[in-house]
Amino acid sequence: MIMLYFPKYVTIFALFVPSVGALDTFIAVVYEHAVILRNRTETPVPKEEALLLMNKNIDVLEKAVKLAARQGAHINVTSEDGIYGWVFTRETIDPYLENIPDPDMNWIPCRDPQRAGRTHYLQ
Repeated sequence: MIMLYFPKYVTIFALFVPSVGALDTFIAVVYEHAVILRNRTETPVPKEEALLLMNKNIDVLEKAVKLAARQGAHINVTSEDGIYGWVFTRETIDPYLENIPDPDMNWIPCRDPQRAGRTHYLQ
C-alpha cells in the first residue's frame, strides 16, 4: 500500500455559512486525506482486499468527522474518492463497488438487509 501525493498532515477547513433552517449559522467542514491504496491499482484485487482497504479509509474519515463534530461542525464534506481512490480500469474498480438494486424493488436495507444479496456499504 502507498499513500498518494498528499501532505502527511491534513488541514480541516471550517466555513461559516448562513443557514435557512433553525440555526442562524452552521459550520461546514471540508476534509480530504491521503487515501490508502494498493501499490498497483491496475491489477484486480479480491473483494475482501478491496473491503479491507475501504474500511481503513473509512476509519480515517470517521476519526476526522468525530473530531470536527467535537469542534462544532454540523456538515462534513469529504472527497468523492476518499474511500477507494482513483486510477482504476473498469475491471479493477469492480471489487470496490456494490450493485444498487432496481428502484422498483422498493428495498430498505436497514429493515431487510439480505433481500438484495450481501452488501457491505448500503446497510
